[in-house]
Amino acid sequence: MSVLLFSFKTTAPATWTADKMHSKIGFSITHNMASDVEGSFKVFDATITTTGDDFTGATIDFTADASSITTDNERRDKDIKSDDFLDVEKFPKVVFKSTSVTKTTASTYKIVGNLTMHGVTKPLVLDAFVRIPPAATGVTGVAGFKISGIIKRSDFGIGGTFANIVLGDEVTLDGEFKSK
Repeated sequence: MSVLLFSFKTTAPATWTADKMHSKIGFSITHNMASDVEGSFKVFDATITTTGDDFTGATIDFTADASSITTDNERRDKDIKSDDFLDVEKFPKVVFKSTSVTKTTASTYKIVGNLTMHGVTKPLVLDAFVRIPPAATGVTGVAGFKISGIIKRSDFGIGGTFANIVLGDEVTLDGEFKSK
């Protein structure tokens, strides 16, 4: 899980963008059933827009430059960017657009939307845990989100020649965002 931070105002509507110095979007996938490979996108944009006094009904838009993916291994990154996986020449963007944000408890939300990757759009459900610092901390106008979600690479036609025993089908997504 990771933290997603956006400024939070009680007046509506409000829109925030990610402060990229304090933000990341990451993933992990099992390799050879023995270890997890982690990676992230270095170039992305994210915004959240609210119309009420909390995040219910907010809209979230995220776009990543697929060629900015990194796993801290140059050879593996080249493979991931190739037409065997993301095919970044043909599909340069990864895009998420929320369709609903629903409050499930006092501090959790369910984010439903559509993820477009490798030319395929599929629904995605993310779980968010929200923390708003108490006024006594002196930190105002900020809300922190822990976000998690899982996609299947096979749903997006990614790495189809690799068996699940070599490369897991489930990819765990997480993100850390702070607003500016």
